[in-house]
Amino acid sequence: MWMYDGALFLTVNSQGGERSENQVRSQNWLMATAMRRVGTGQLSFNGMLSAEPLTATKAGYAELFQMGEAYQGLENIDRQHPHELFAQLSTVWQVPIRSRVSVTVAGAPVGEPTVGPSAFMHRASAAENPTAPLSHHTTDSTHVAQGVIGAGATVGSWTAEGSAFHGREPNEDRYDIDVGPLDSWAARIWYRPSDSWEAQISYGFLKSPEELEPGDIRRTTGSISWTHDRPNRLYAVTAVLGHNKRTYTDQTAFLLEGTARRNRNSLYVRIELLQVETEHLLFPTVVHKPHPGEFIDPLGAFTAGAVRDLLASGPVALGVGGDITYYGVPERLIPSYGKRPVSFHVFLRVRPRTAHASRMWNMTMMRPMPMPAPVVPSGGGE
Repeated sequence: MWMYDGALFLTVNSQGGERSENQVRSQNWLMATAMRRVGTGQLSFNGMLSAEPLTATKAGYAELFQMGEAYQGLENIDRQHPHELFAQLSTVWQVPIRSRVSVTVAGAPVGEPTVGPSAFMHRASAAENPTAPLSHHTTDSTHVAQGVIGAGATVGSWTAEGSAFHGREPNEDRYDIDVGPLDSWAARIWYRPSDSWEAQISYGFLKSPEELEPGDIRRTTGSISWTHDRPNRLYAVTAVLGHNKRTYTDQTAFLLEGTARRNRNSLYVRIELLQVETEHLLFPTVVHKPHPGEFIDPLGAFTAGAVRDLLASGPVALGVGGDITYYGVPERLIPSYGKRPVSFHVFLRVRPRTAHASRMWNMTMMRPMPMPAPVVPSGGGE
């Protein structure tokens, strides 16, 4: 059996304020899962691809106050870097021990360690938003780690997972796989009392993740999600709290996002309150060198958007949408960004219109999609 999911956005992107920029870019990804029974267990092969190295460029798409990774030896400021061409290549084996008890093992040259919530592309609560959260590098940026092994156990509604992985973020050459030593680790506990609710807490040690900033990161996250998914309606909400402890700085980020869809119409919101590393964001005015007593300032961002599906039938859901983002800018960054910058997106969105796609919301590498029970033909006699 196999399932697939994906999304393609063609986005007109207008970032406002003193660092305004206008561009046309495409954010996109495609994921497929192939499954079969092996003995009493289920073997799953997961693949995720993205054309963003071409469609969003190596530097990525413009996004005010976003930062993370490097481009041409410099900090990648006000950009969300593109996904890798190979964003996941994993094998997962899940074996039931008894009723509601199972163990899972997984391995991947490119995969997702056991830290943070489901990555933003897979969250139902972020389904219609074409951009990454500003809190991405405080909560779920490890979802494309180049080298991962993991194991977990589920008992009833509880799951405990652990993994070892290569901690360095991918470099700007997005077409290859730079597998390195398994020098980092993470542990996560899930609580899933029903199909609608899930919550997690996790801790991860990331060995020297940033190319231009020496030092390790100790990341702690907690999240809770509620999802109600039916053929003609979707309601989903996620709240995430993340904390990065670095050599010289501590950063905390809070995210609240939601999506509501009825028939052809969708509304979505995203609220973020986070601490930003001010001296990084002052680049190129300030060339940042890590030091004790760095400036950490609070930033707020509020996004509201809507999407209208244009096609009511067929293999794909084609929608047109847009959103607007307002920012609460810290005092020290007003000269660089302006006091009240406003950003806009207008986009076309394409995604599969299948029952398979809807079943892959809130997916993680360590939680394979379940195969349905075998159908036993009804008997016609002895």
